[in-house]
Formats: sequence, C-alpha cells, structure tokens
Amino acid sequence: MWLNPEEVLLKNALRLWVTQRSSCYFVLQRRRGHGEGGGRLTGRLVGALDAVLDSSARVAPFRILFQVPGSQVSSQIASGATLEEVEQHWAWLEQNLLHTLSVFDSKEDIASFVKGKVKALIAEETSSRLAEQEEDPEKFREALVKFESRFNFPEAEKLITYYSCCCWKGRVPRQGWLYLSVNHLCFYSFFLGKELKLVIPWVDIQKLEKTSNVFLTATIRISTPSKERDFSMFLDLEETLRVMEQLADVTLRRLLDNEGFDLDPPLQEPSQITKRDLEARAQSELFRAVFRLPRRERLHAVQDCSLWTPFSRRHTAGRLFTSDHYICFASTEEGCCRVILPLREVLSIEKMEDTSLLPSPVIVSVRGQMAFQFIELKDRDALVEALLGRLRRVQADHPVHHSTTQGDDRTPLVLQSTSACSDHTFGDLEMVSSQSSKERGEESPRQRPEAPGAVLRMSREEIKISLWKDHFMEYGRTVCMFRTEKIRKLVAMGLPECLRGRLWLLFSDAITDLASHPGYYGHLVEESLGKCCLATEEIERDLHRSLPEHPAFQTETGIAALRRVLTAYAHRNPRIGYCQSMNILASVLLLYATEEDAFWLLVAVCERMLPDYFNRRVLGAQVDQSVFEELIQEQLPELAERLRDPSALASLSLSWFLTLFLSIMPLESAVHVVDCFFYDGIKAIFQLGLAVLEANARALCSSRDDSQALVLLSRFLDHIKNEDSPGPPVGSHHAFFSEDQEPPPVTDIADLIRDSYEKFGHQSVEQIERMRCRHRIRVLQGHEGTTKQNVLRVVSPEVSFPLGNLEELYDLFKREHMMSCYWEQPRSGPTRHDPSRPYAEQYRIDSRQFARLFQLVSPWTCGAHTEILAERTFRLLDDNMDHLIEFKAFATCLDTMYNGEMNEKIKLLYRLHIPPALTEDDQDSQSPLKNPLLSTSRPLVFGKPNDDASDYQKQLKQMIKDLAKEKAKSETELPQMSQREFIQFCKTLYSMFHEDPEENDLYQAIATVTTLLLQIGEVGQRSSSSSGSCSQDSGEGQRASAPSPEQDCIFADTDTGTAPQDSRAFPEEAEGDWTVSLEHILASLLTEQSLVNFFEKPLDIKSKLENAKVNQYSLKTFEKSSQLLPELKQDSDLLR
Repeated sequence: MWLNPEEVLLKNALRLWVTQRSSCYFVLQRRRGHGEGGGRLTGRLVGALDAVLDSSARVAPFRILFQVPGSQVSSQIASGATLEEVEQHWAWLEQNLLHTLSVFDSKEDIASFVKGKVKALIAEETSSRLAEQEEDPEKFREALVKFESRFNFPEAEKLITYYSCCCWKGRVPRQGWLYLSVNHLCFYSFFLGKELKLVIPWVDIQKLEKTSNVFLTATIRISTPSKERDFSMFLDLEETLRVMEQLADVTLRRLLDNEGFDLDPPLQEPSQITKRDLEARAQSELFRAVFRLPRRERLHAVQDCSLWTPFSRRHTAGRLFTSDHYICFASTEEGCCRVILPLREVLSIEKMEDTSLLPSPVIVSVRGQMAFQFIELKDRDALVEALLGRLRRVQADHPVHHSTTQGDDRTPLVLQSTSACSDHTFGDLEMVSSQSSKERGEESPRQRPEAPGAVLRMSREEIKISLWKDHFMEYGRTVCMFRTEKIRKLVAMGLPECLRGRLWLLFSDAITDLASHPGYYGHLVEESLGKCCLATEEIERDLHRSLPEHPAFQTETGIAALRRVLTAYAHRNPRIGYCQSMNILASVLLLYATEEDAFWLLVAVCERMLPDYFNRRVLGAQVDQSVFEELIQEQLPELAERLRDPSALASLSLSWFLTLFLSIMPLESAVHVVDCFFYDGIKAIFQLGLAVLEANARALCSSRDDSQALVLLSRFLDHIKNEDSPGPPVGSHHAFFSEDQEPPPVTDIADLIRDSYEKFGHQSVEQIERMRCRHRIRVLQGHEGTTKQNVLRVVSPEVSFPLGNLEELYDLFKREHMMSCYWEQPRSGPTRHDPSRPYAEQYRIDSRQFARLFQLVSPWTCGAHTEILAERTFRLLDDNMDHLIEFKAFATCLDTMYNGEMNEKIKLLYRLHIPPALTEDDQDSQSPLKNPLLSTSRPLVFGKPNDDASDYQKQLKQMIKDLAKEKAKSETELPQMSQREFIQFCKTLYSMFHEDPEENDLYQAIATVTTLLLQIGEVGQRSSSSSGSCSQDSGEGQRASAPSPEQDCIFADTDTGTAPQDSRAFPEEAEGDWTVSLEHILASLLTEQSLVNFFEKPLDIKSKLENAKVNQYSLKTFEKSSQLLPELKQDSDLLR
C-alpha cells in the first residue's frame, strides 16, 4: 500500500533492512528475518522481535523508499506484506515516475513532485475503497466541493468521477486532479506556486487514445481541434480511459447524433448520471452486442455459474446474463458455448435440491422438450424470484399464439428457395424442395436444367443436410440451441439452400419477433398500402434495380413482394424510412424466406445487427469503416503503409459493409457471406474484408496508383465462386477490365471464408465494441468538421471577415448552442440542432444566447443599453419568426457592424429602431431627449465659419438630392421613423459613445444633429398638415414622407421661422405625424466630422474573439448562478 511520506535515516535502517532493488531515486528493501532460508543471527533477532510485537506495532516486511541522491534522509512511500504486492508498486514507479524526474532542475522540485504524487495516489485509493462501500462517500463530497469552487460551473454540471494524474506541459509534468463531469473534462494543478486550469468540453474532443512518450510507457492523449494534451501517472490507466470513452461517447451522441441515438433511461437526465450508470450502460451495450439482442433490452444481472452441456457431458463454466426478455449464457472459454433463451420460449424456472455435487442448481425448461441446468449461482433465491416476475410479465404481454417449435409451413409463397434434394423436416426446420413448389404450380426462380455436374452438387448439398441433421439432434434445433465452435464451422461451410432462410431467422433471433407479433406484418402492409411519401417514391425508383439479373425480380410478382416488405418497414420505422442498399438486402432475404420472415429479418439487420447503418448519414457504416482501417493497420501493416490514400479504399470497402458484399460478389457466393453474418454479426464482415485484402496484398503493393488497386480488388471479388451452390450462377457486372486483360483466377468463397476465420477470427466482440466507441467519436467529429467547412464556404463570400476570424466566430456560436444543451432543459435542444437542415442552418440560437454573444463580440456596446439593443437585433434577424437564428444571419450582421460602410451601419441602426425590431412593448423610460440641449427651440449651429455657412447648406442640399436618387433606385423603401422610434435611436447613439476617447466631441455633435433632425421632422409635420388641409383627394394626406431636397426651409434659421402653435417640444397629438427618413438621418450625421470618424474608423474583431473565448463560460455560469438568486435578477448591471 502507498504511505504518506515519512522520513527515515538510512544509516540506522541498514541494520534491520536488506536492499532488494535500487535505482537513482528509489530503493526496495526487505526486512531482515523474512524470506531468509538459513537465518543468520541478526535475522533471527529481528524476526523474533517482530514476532513478539503486537499486531499494531509490527512492521511490514517489504517497503519502498524515496531518496534524493547525496542525502542520508529518505522517505518511506510504500509497504507490502508480500513481495508480489510491493513489486506492483515498484513497477508503477518505474513506468510512471522514474523517467520523468530527469526533467526537473533541482532536487527540491523532485522531492516535492514525488511526495505530492504519492499523497494523491493515497487519496485516490481511499476514495475508490469508499466508493465501493457507499453511494456518496465523504471523499467524493470533498472532491465535489473543490470541483465546484475551482471551475464555478452551474449546479447542473454533474461531477462523475475524479483521478489523480499529471498533465504534461511540454516536458514538464504538472501533478494535479482530473475531474470528469457530464459535459467537460477538467484538470486542476497548483504546483510550485503556479496554478493551472484546463476545461475541455467533451464535444470538442476529436480523439482519445493510449500512447507513450520518451518519458512514460502509458499516456492518455486527448486531441482537440486546437491542441493535444497528455495525461499520465494514473493509478489505473485502463479504467480511466474506459470511463473517458464512455462519457465522450454518451455526450457526443446525445448532443450531435440525436438523429439515431436513444439514451438509456438512467442517462436521459444528464444531471443525474453517475459512474455506476455509465458502467451499467457499457455492460448493457456489450451484452446486446455479444448476443445481438434488441436495443430495448436492459441488462439486470450478471452472475458466474456453470451450465450442464450434454454434448461434452460436463458442466461448463461461464456467466449468466439476465435482461428484460432474455436469459443468456456465455462460456468463459471463448467460442466454447453460448445459449440464448427468450423468456417467451421458457416454460418454467425451478430451484432444485442443493447438493455437494450440484450446488445451488436451477432448471430452466423451454419449449421443444429442452431443459438447461445452471449450478453455482450466488443469491439463487433472489435471482429466481426476479426471473419468475419477468417471465410472468412476458407471458402476460405476449401470449403464445403459436410455438416456434411447431412444424408450420415456412415455404416462401412467391420466391421459393429450392434445392435438388427431397423434402426434409427436422422439428421446426422444414427443408423446401423444388417438388413442393411444383405441387403449388409455381416455378422455382432458382431452378434450372440439370447439368453434368448436378449429381456432384446434389451430393454436396446432401452432405451438408446430413451434418445439420446430426447437429440438431445433439445441440438442439430451436433458437435455444447450444451455439458452439462446431456450429460456426458448419456455417463457414455454407448453409444448405433449403435451410438457409430458417437458420437466418434462428441465428438473428428474428423468429422471436415473428412469434411475438402475429399479424403485425399484414397490418403494416394494409396501413401503408396506397400511401405516398418520400420513402415510397425512393422505393419505387429502386425496385427494378434490385437484383435485375435474377429471374425472381423480372416479374411483377417478385417486384410486388419487395415493394410490400420495404414499404411496410418504412411505415414501421419512419426515422429510418428507406435507405439505399436496403432494396438489395431485402431482395436476397425474399429469395430464402417468406415475405413476413423477410420483413422480420430486415428488422433484425437494420435495428440491431447493423445499428445506425440505415439513416441519412450512414453513421454506423462510417464508424465500422474507420474500425476496418485500424484493423488493416494492425493486421496488415505492410499493406497499410503502401496504401497511399485510405479514403480511396474506403470508397470501395464501404459498400462491403452497407450491402454485406451482396452488390460486390456473385450472388451465390455473397449469400455464403450472409450466412456468416447472421451467425457472427459484423465480425464476419471485418474478417472477410481483411482476408480479401490479404489475398491481394502483393498485387496491391505493386499497383501503380489507387485506381489500379481498386480495379484489381473489383476483379478479384467478381471472380469469387461458390462451387457448392446448386442454383444457377447469377453473374455480377462490377469488375472494371477490358477484354484484352486476362481474368484473375477463380477463388472459392468457402476457402476465403475459412482463411478469414483462421487468420483474422481472433477479434472478440468486446474489442470491436471498444474500437467502435473510439471511432464513433472521430466520425462524429468528422461530420462536425464537414459541417463547419461547408458553413464557412457558404458564409465567407457574404462577409469581409478573414477566414480565421470567421472560423473562431463559428466556434463561439456553436459553443453557445452547446452550453444551452449542457445546463438548460432539453426541450428545444434537438430542434435547434437538426442535421437534416442545410449546413448553415444546423446550429441555431435563441434570444438569450444571442444576447450573450452580442455582449461578447459586438462593437456596439452600450452599457446597460446593450441588452436592449441585442433584443432588437435578434428580432430584426429572426425573419421567419421562429425565435431562432442561424450562423449566417449572425455573421452578416456582425460584418456590417465591423466592416460596413458608414451608410450601411446607419441603415442597420435605423432598422433596429423601427418595427419589427422595435415593438410597442419595448419600454425604455430614460430618454436622453429630456436634456435641454436637444430642445427644438435652440438655434442650429454647424460649427462652421460664417462665410462658409451658405456653401455648407448647398452641400447638404446636394447630398440629400443624391440620397433621394439612391432611394428611388432601391427596390424596397424603409418606412419612416416616428418620434418615439427616433428617441430610441438617439438613446442608442448616446450609449454607443460612452467611454469613447472622443466622448465630449461626439456628444456635442450628436446634440447638434439631433436638433437638426427634430427641426426636419417638425417641418415635415407642418408640410403634411398644410397639404392635408388643402386637399383630401390629391393623395398627399397620407403619412408624412420625407421633405423633398428642394425644400430650402429645412435649412432656414430657426430664429426667424414661425414657431408651431403648440409650444411643447413633443406634442402628443402630433406624434403620429412627426417623421424622419433614413436619408435625413444619414445626411445630418454627415454634417459632423467626429461622427463620420466614429462610424468609419477601422474595427478589429480579433481582440473581441480572444476575450470571448476566455469569458464565454464565465458569463454563462454567472448568469445561471444569478438565476438562483431572486435578488439578483433585476440587477442588469451585473451582466456587464
């Protein structure tokens, strides 16, 4: 065990201890008198002394000391009762610490680092022991308090677990604590007077991998778009990496893959996730993958036990798995024995008498006169009681209408699968023959005239049937059969044609779904009949492309059956609907099964055997393609080095996974691959793909380029034959070769499959699932990268921001969306992230999120008025009134603020102060127009010399004429601004000038311009009133418009002008007629050079972006915290 470092004096210690191992910093010692064969006098004395001491005073016989070279004082850091125990600690020191200490410059730093690391290991060991004993240990609560105080996250950010480790900064390790929360990976270190904080969102992590560097043999490397971080010196690195992968997988799929990801019930509320929930989810997913069960299955219990296996006449050790609807068993020895017992097939579960030979036995009886005996079950009573409760529920929910063990007629009604053999029926397995087809007056689609080699093919088929008959007698004939290595060998030989469809149902457990849902398929066909949607249109387009060379699909009968199966499935699962390659798969299923059987086989493939394959993004296929590339690097390293572009191979091999080689090989060979797939799952496709590449490795390595390599592979696959097939050869036309090229040698599919099992069949399901989890992170992040690049490609021509700044702005926009998903209710999160929308519209934010971003990056900061301006800007950008805006609108608006011309900026400001941006309930009582400087009775002063006053007035008049011409050319005319809207416009301008270096000049200038505009509005008001009184029919009595440029009275001296009859500055009864236009405002602003300089000065968004990256989280967390305190809700200044 690790010990708090305690100093010991080496000079005295050498009398009682013997050094076993030593290094430059550490010493492993053994206590004298322990482990000595002969026993010297000193050893006897020390041993006798230790023996007479009471247990509390005894010294552990082995210890590890830490010593700084040149010092007589050392520190004891570990001890052990056995040599094996202390050697584990020594090995950890050698792997994690010994090579690291050379990077420190001083002995004091080395001593401080080692002692701190050992103390952290002690704390982690203590917390691990406590966590095993209770749900909420005190140590975890202490860590939670430190996590909350150090990172200041909202309360919804749930801490999952924490570890002691080192984070490498260059060549220097920083000892600290790694905190794994529901949305973030955080690290904190305070070492040698320096504090280090890291916050990495899981959605930013692109890769998690175990690596090594020059100092350490095992390191966890975390890659983000901007940086790579290395963490090491974990007490249990594998456990830490596993928890990291689980958290990253759950978070990324929850936030980025809401198209096809269903969370387990315990994980649906992120703030309630615990480490135990993650482990339970990982076990459930592995359980479902190993036994290929539906996604709804939730694992309840796992127990070690032994199962009586009659074929070996002994009890086989293994583990028992129980879930909602299944009892499963897997032997400890890989491939020895596997059993799947659907509860609907179970008749009884009984406890037998406990004996010394059969401890804690349980008998499970199933239909078909089979029984399974389990022994050595811990807590047998509770297990049996739970199983009986679930059995009663299953029997109540799914009454048995017909047993899957009865010999019902399973012959396809339309597309019969025939062979040259006679009829055979083994229990529920009926062999379909050509004779049975003829009796119904139907022609077999696979029947052909007898060829000279037909007798040989018949004998091969008969041999297979005989072998399967013997196997059924010994291992069982139903879904509850014993699945051993022997059955795998039979499958690798190829299934008999007449048994293929039925065995597919058994291997995939689709037969359980079929029996549990009588009449379901017919009901779906009736419901979907005649309905038209996008899926049905795509189905109709692909119907005649499905095995067009096969006779069965050259008639309307076969096409109609295929249409019904695909349409029924699209109606059953609208989230998947219909995807390309489903037609090819369904066509092959119909060749060997009835319509209803083919439907349930399709359900099994799409919903559990190939998860996430058949959706818009074919995410599952891309993940498995990425796993396949890693397997190539591991199993075929020389070929991996020669393949110049992995994406070129992916363009071909992706179809291997999507169609299970059905569109790549001749049909009679490809169905042999499907046999293996239904028994072994996706593992069969992985190993067969590796076997194909290995068979062509030499030719691929010598190919000139990628295109030649692809042609070579296509030709090889096109010439794979099935010598055992009794049916007619159905050719494929995928190979790319000319007539003058010599065709490649023919390869037998049985030989290729045998090689794949022998050379590449050692990969376990658990290894594949771990790789899938790791690569799913990369694939999802690859999709995010593609989305980002497409958004930037669309938006960059519309704005003037440099690409780097636009990219950072997009990251801020996306992070703001993500933070709302972290800590707010998930009600609107999925609606805002919609992968089916155009790239630029996939991420959208609401008004609150926009206000935070506006405050961080907008150059128009107006103090307390900023929040009001942000609300108006959001309303202006929300064109479709769905209360969400996309990135393009956000970026173009900011571009106008930063890079627009003065007239564009003024136009934007103008639009922000008229409807729809400004609403009737937009209250803002503090009006700057109460200032006496803005009285309309004040003479207008331009600040120009008297000599130039007339020229300046002419210049302004000409400017207004030019603006009027531009206005006439424009397609849409902005409405004029009322007095109330103008007051808000002025307030915004006043707020924008606050804390500007030229603040005084700007205030004086805006006072002058405001006075001018007020006089313009009053002149327009009087003109409108006079014209309205003269004629009601002339059309001039409408809402006042902008005075014409020829109206010189606009620039007349106000002292000589006639004052309005009402002396009030803003007569309420005339407010509706008081208006100014955009052209008036722009022309007036141009009269003041300080205002022109303010709006035309260059602005750089870079500093704002840097500041936003630092403060975005703090602003969000502060807002969430303030929402918890009612007294802070009204204090808007705190958000500045």
